[in-house]
Amino acid sequence: MIKGSCLCGKVKFEISGEISLMANCHCSMCRKNHGAPYVTYAGVDASQLSWVQGEDLIADYQSSEKVHRGFCRECGSNLPLPGESGGQIFIPAGSLDDDPGVKPQVHIFVASKAPWVEINDDLPQFDAFPPGFDD
Repeated sequence: MIKGSCLCGKVKFEISGEISLMANCHCSMCRKNHGAPYVTYAGVDASQLSWVQGEDLIADYQSSEKVHRGFCRECGSNLPLPGESGGQIFIPAGSLDDDPGVKPQVHIFVASKAPWVEINDDLPQFDAFPPGFDD
């Protein structure tokens, strides 16, 4: 069981299974949303995410036609969205309280990375999602 929460601690969740992919996303929307050069996400099957408390405090912002972003109404922390069903759900790794037992495996959306960022590791890089993951 991997636990996670927002900054103020009013929203808490648990992941009951294994993380299928941990990825560093360099897309411009993730950079803007998190105020960081890239964001690390933990991908899990949506059925493995359960809410412990504060689900009613999660707000939703639709940043594109296909993407909704969740955040705590109290502290603004980025969170997965409740009610997402089927397939993969991507959880901001910074919201995890426990060691997920994996490290980032890939860089995604490097075609739109910030021009001032240098990727200095040997992880595979993809211009969009890696093969096998839908956008």
